[in-house]
Amino acid sequence: MGLDKSFRKLKKEITFIGVFSIATGTTLSAGFFLLPGLAAIEARESLVLAYIIAAIPLIPSMFSIIELSTAMPKAGGVYYFLDRTMGPMMGTIGGLGTYLALVLKVAFSLIGMGAYIALFFPELEIIPIGISIAVILGTINIFGAKNSEKFQVFLVFSLLLLLIIFIAGGLPELNSGRIKNIFNVDFDSIFSTAGLVYISYVGVTKVASLSEEVKNPERNLPRGILLSMITAVVIYALGTTIMVGVLPISELANNLTPVASAANVIFGKVGLYLLSVAALFAFLSVANAGTLSASRYPLAMSRDHIFPRIFRSLNKNGSPFVSIIFTVVFIIVLLLSLNPMGIAKLASAFQLLMFASLSVAVIVMRESKIDSYDPGYKSPLYPWMQLFGVAASFLLIIEMGILPIIFSSALLLLGAAWYWFYAKDKVVRRGAIYHVFERWGKSRYDGIETELRGILKEKGLRKDDPFEEIVDRSKTLEFNKRTEFEEVVKEVASSLEKTILLDQNEIIKHIMEGTRVGATPVTNSFALPHFRVNTIEHTEMVLVRSKPGISIDIFDPLTHEVEDTKIVHGLFFLVSPENNPTQHLRILAKIAGRVDDEDFTTKWMNAVDEFELK
Repeated sequence: MGLDKSFRKLKKEITFIGVFSIATGTTLSAGFFLLPGLAAIEARESLVLAYIIAAIPLIPSMFSIIELSTAMPKAGGVYYFLDRTMGPMMGTIGGLGTYLALVLKVAFSLIGMGAYIALFFPELEIIPIGISIAVILGTINIFGAKNSEKFQVFLVFSLLLLLIIFIAGGLPELNSGRIKNIFNVDFDSIFSTAGLVYISYVGVTKVASLSEEVKNPERNLPRGILLSMITAVVIYALGTTIMVGVLPISELANNLTPVASAANVIFGKVGLYLLSVAALFAFLSVANAGTLSASRYPLAMSRDHIFPRIFRSLNKNGSPFVSIIFTVVFIIVLLLSLNPMGIAKLASAFQLLMFASLSVAVIVMRESKIDSYDPGYKSPLYPWMQLFGVAASFLLIIEMGILPIIFSSALLLLGAAWYWFYAKDKVVRRGAIYHVFERWGKSRYDGIETELRGILKEKGLRKDDPFEEIVDRSKTLEFNKRTEFEEVVKEVASSLEKTILLDQNEIIKHIMEGTRVGATPVTNSFALPHFRVNTIEHTEMVLVRSKPGISIDIFDPLTHEVEDTKIVHGLFFLVSPENNPTQHLRILAKIAGRVDDEDFTTKWMNAVDEFELK
């Protein structure tokens, strides 16, 4: 388990069902099994509307997180997105604060189980039980995300089955008079209560920190998160309607086990037992998914030198075992020394601040005009969706009062201090916001473009990318003697000019200029010259092979002077339409990935004809 394994990638093991289960499992817990009783104190029967309204401010953040996750599916979620968009200080603040908020939510869930366990075993001490469960969940996590996913799927689908039984059994028992009272609206009370219960939904976005481990993230992340959000809103709306419809408001208000009380009315003791089990499943699923998600923050921050190197270590199962152990120990310390229920509520304002920041992050990435920023899902109604998300988040923060704001300010200062005194001298990155500055005449940071292109290579092609079609209609050229790159370019330009409606000299100029500014990747004895023009509708490619070799100069991208000369045996000239830069980069990344395969060079050199080359 030494540090030589640190740089292995996390395994892509989480499926669509896993994404849905993790997102849903972190949402349907205290918000459903505990908060309705507290919400009823102020909103009375109208708490149903408060739950529906509370989901609205989260929608922009949800769409923003989906967009960022499908563009940059890397461990660390909020940390990674803020770091790569607004720079490492903002990333450090967001990463530390979100990590702390997640760990507090896990501790909160482990203690929240106490109210339901006390229904049957009032003599039990919840803290030792919570510590034991934290250790068990940490052990499951150490054996890999796949095992955690399986456990999460079992918990969530068992929970949903019990909730469906609860809702189906409760609908015939509704008291029409109480249902009518839902619409006796006091807007001040409803909006104030919405600020209390919005925290119920925030778990739906926590799966973003696991996006690096999701199979086909561009497909599974949007579908899993959107389905989870819809499921949560439906369950909250119908479930709170059942509670309001079967319990007098005097019994519902301040009831810490409102679901169990309602189930007792509908089904008797059997219902009380079943829904108490459902509550335990819910709190366990939050603790499991929270531990899984939280442990990826130290890993991601360690990769970027913001946390010590040891946190990036992976075991033979591909799990960040040091980060998981540290997270479990941190949870135990919180259980033993603090009141996680109180602090978790204080941390909610910080989570809102992070949601506002993620909306800003999408604006930064869009306005940076980086070609390699290529989300598989784009947020609708840009930028109005994001501007609404920022405004709604700050309005809810103001509604929360002074204590959550003070606590959030303390988290901001903690993150800034950690960056300034520990990480500042170790980090040489800047965010995509510098590309916005560059448009205003200031500076930019090219490292983010390189990193995003690496991510494109990891993500692979999209379903509608015509890679095979491009290869199929590509032209091939063979050079049987040692040749200079410039001579090859002339032959390629002659071959392309009939197809892309540019004359030979213009094509040569495009290729040579790209090579001089360092835009031609050279790897494993292959080079990939490429450019985009507005005179074609479809991507074209020319394959060039030379067994004796082609001599190509490598230019310094800053000075534009020759710094090396290499011999390559294959060239892939790619020309794409100007209006589709991201597809151009995906095709380029696919070629680069193929070239890096162990058997590619041998097969390329041994191919006997054009068909085998293609």
